[in-house]
Formats: sequence, structure tokens, C-alpha cells
Amino acid sequence: MSRPLIDREQFLSLFLNDTAFLDVRAEGEFAKGSFLTSYNAPILNDEERHLVGCCYKQRGQQKAIELGHQLVSGDVKAARIKAWCDFVKKHPNSVMHCWRGGMRSNLSQQWMAQAGVDIPLVEGGYKALRNFLLDELDSIVKTTDLAIIGGRTGSAKTPLINALSTGIDLEGHANHRGSSFGRRVNEPPSQMNFEHQLIIDCIKRRQQHPGKTLFLEDESQRIGPIAIPLTLWQKMVVTPVVELEVPFVERVQHILKEYVIELREEYTQVYSTDEAYSRYKQNLLDSLFRIRKKLGIKRFDELHTIMQQAFEEQLAGDISRHEQWITALLKEYYDPMYDYQLEKKGDRVCFKGDRDAVMAWAENQTA
Repeated sequence: MSRPLIDREQFLSLFLNDTAFLDVRAEGEFAKGSFLTSYNAPILNDEERHLVGCCYKQRGQQKAIELGHQLVSGDVKAARIKAWCDFVKKHPNSVMHCWRGGMRSNLSQQWMAQAGVDIPLVEGGYKALRNFLLDELDSIVKTTDLAIIGGRTGSAKTPLINALSTGIDLEGHANHRGSSFGRRVNEPPSQMNFEHQLIIDCIKRRQQHPGKTLFLEDESQRIGPIAIPLTLWQKMVVTPVVELEVPFVERVQHILKEYVIELREEYTQVYSTDEAYSRYKQNLLDSLFRIRKKLGIKRFDELHTIMQQAFEEQLAGDISRHEQWITALLKEYYDPMYDYQLEKKGDRVCFKGDRDAVMAWAENQTA
């Protein structure tokens, strides 16, 4: 009896509709790459998969299959089938996959059918889904107009990107603010997961707003530990730039808000009060330390002292001293670096203005 099968022609609708994926690969495979709507419930966990793999190398395929059935039998098998069936009952439109749509997902689908629950199987598995997304990215790069939102550090480019109907938040997908001070409370996603969410976001924006320009923030190819896919990056470096102009005082206050007030709040949502403050403080001190050579040791020591004083006063409810090190870094480090980069891309700047002007210009752009 044939079982339901999802082929490549249906992959686009899976991602557009945020379809739930039942992923029966091992935990290690899942950690390297998955989809935001995926649920991992392995047919073989990491240890079992390792044992089966060793058996396959030493004794061949048939013995490896037999070992797999021995490892997943009785109560273990029953518990895994129940977990899969419970997931499908909560997500009736879900689909299943393993690595390449082979034995693991076919067997899982068969066992579930025997338990009275049918679930479609993704043809080609995770590998086919990922390849589909990579092909979609190539298509987007070739057929969709892009524009880059530039501006000095603290210009609030990311909030503007998020306010645009076709804005793509690279830093949000990378969970990193893209500078030496860019680390967040939670770790960035895996490189594959970053790519998946970025591409799905682009697909959805293009589907919702056909013909409109996609806007991305001016970034280096690496956002913290994450790399922008090469095909997209190669287009970004020749794409027109929109320059967001923001007064210096406003930039200082925006950085104060993001890196002092909001960052501390992020830590309090994850850790206890004392630990949250300690980790938040260490985050900023470590960030300053990472640029010590570019600042020079003497200047680094001076700013380190100011930052320590700012933390002490912050505990008493006054955050104003943080403005001193923020102001110094903007004037002495970030602005000179931005001026140098701007010289190299000056002929690509197609528009300049404040937030309202850039918003109005951007929303009127069509392919």
C-alpha cells in the first residue's frame, strides 16, 4: 500500500504555510540544521545511530538493519510511535522527513500507519528541502531588486528595516547585532538554520509583495559567527545604498537604550537578578576588550575605567555615565571606520535622508 508523499512541487507551500515538520533524524543531525517549525523525535538517537553505523561498516547493511530493529523494539519502539502520533494529533497538517527520505522515515511512517495515524512523507527528506531553499535563494538573488540601508553606528537601522514591509532583518536572523558589541544573551543559530530562516523570510516577503524591492541592512559578510550566503553577499556589495542620517545625540541615546537598558533586561529574563547583572556587565567588558588593540592600550584602559564607573552608578539607578564610553567609541572608533567604508561605496549611495524620508522613499520602490 502506497503512503502519502510530498514532492518538490509542494515544498514552497510547506514553507509559506509554516507547516510543522516531524523530523526523525538523530539529535546531532537536527542540531546542525533544521527548520523553525520542526519537532525532533528520532527513530534512532545519536548513540543508537552510531552503533548501527559501526555495524554497517563492519558487518554490512542487513546486520545493521537487524541491530536497528533490536535497539528500537518493545517499550522503546512503542514510546517513539506514541510521541510521533501525539505530535500529528496536535499538528494534523504536519509532514515527516529524515535525512534523504530513506529507510528511517519510511519505517517511521509505516509504524505510525499501523498505529492508525497517517502522515505524508517528504520526498528526498531534509536534504531535498534544504536544496530547495538554496535554489530559491539563487532565484531571489537573480530576479529580485535589493537595496541596502546604510548609516552610522547607532542610527537605528535595524528598527527601520523591521518597519518596512519588505525589510529583511539579517541581524535578527543571526541573533547578533553585527559588531564587537553585538553578542546577545542567547547563542546565535547554526549557520544552516540562519540560512533557512533568512531564505524563508525572503520567500514570504516576495510572495506577499511581488515586484517590490527587498531591503537589507549594510553588513559585513560575517554577522558575529554567522556568514551571509555568498551569492547574496556578492549581490549586496554592488547594490544601491540608502543612507540613513541621524543626529549624533540621537545615536548615543539609541545605543544607550539597546546596549545598556534593553541588553540588561534581556539577561534578567534568562537569569536570576544577581547573575543577570554579572553576565550583562561581563558581556560589555568583553566587547570592549575585543577592540583593545584598535583603541590602543592606553585608551582602552581609560574607557575600561569609565565603563566600570558607569556600572557602579547604574546599580544606584543612574545610567548617564554610560554615555561617556558610548560617545568616545562612536567618535574615535566607529565613525572613522564608517567614513573609510563609505568612501569605497560612495558611488552606490542613491538616497539620503532622515528616518521618515528613508521610510517614504523605501516604501515607494518597485522592481
